[in-house]
Amino acid sequence: MSKRVVVVGVAGVLVVALAVGLYLFQPWRLITDRTADEALLVPVTTTTTTPATVGSSAAAPVTTTSAAPTGPVALATGPFRSLDYTTSGSATLVRTPDGKLAVQFEGLDTTDGPDLHVYLSDKAADSPEAAFDSGFTNLGKLKANRGNQVYEVPADIDLTTVRSVVIWCVRFSEGFGVAPLEQA
Repeated sequence: MSKRVVVVGVAGVLVVALAVGLYLFQPWRLITDRTADEALLVPVTTTTTTPATVGSSAAAPVTTTSAAPTGPVALATGPFRSLDYTTSGSATLVRTPDGKLAVQFEGLDTTDGPDLHVYLSDKAADSPEAAFDSGFTNLGKLKANRGNQVYEVPADIDLTTVRSVVIWCVRFSEGFGVAPLEQA
């Protein structure tokens, strides 16, 4: 066998190995960003204080009445904490007026990666990372690694078991971030 045949064979194997490695690891995802800007079901809430006006009595009671909510209602919410990659933002479990459930991410900022999914987990957010690889409901692929996004929750889910939301890399069994879902 000639030296040229061996070199061509080895080069062919290396090209295939490189292609498979690039497909599996997708290293460019570590330096790229995808942004989503979906309408949030429950808008960002900010607290403001109004200074007392001159001549008003500070002791005057203020009575307010509130009707039953007619829009989406936040059931549980919590801030993201980082697992293997820096992650920030918040997650909120929402019930829409028609009774459907959704999870919204507000201001999400994490590293992009291959095969990222959104899980509702029965594990507490302060659990060890390995615990999140079981006891979950997969809500689908992460739409983007930045921005606001909304995910439908299956109607048959038992909300009493849901304790956190996890961004999980299925391909490498790694957690990117987790948010506790505490009653709003």
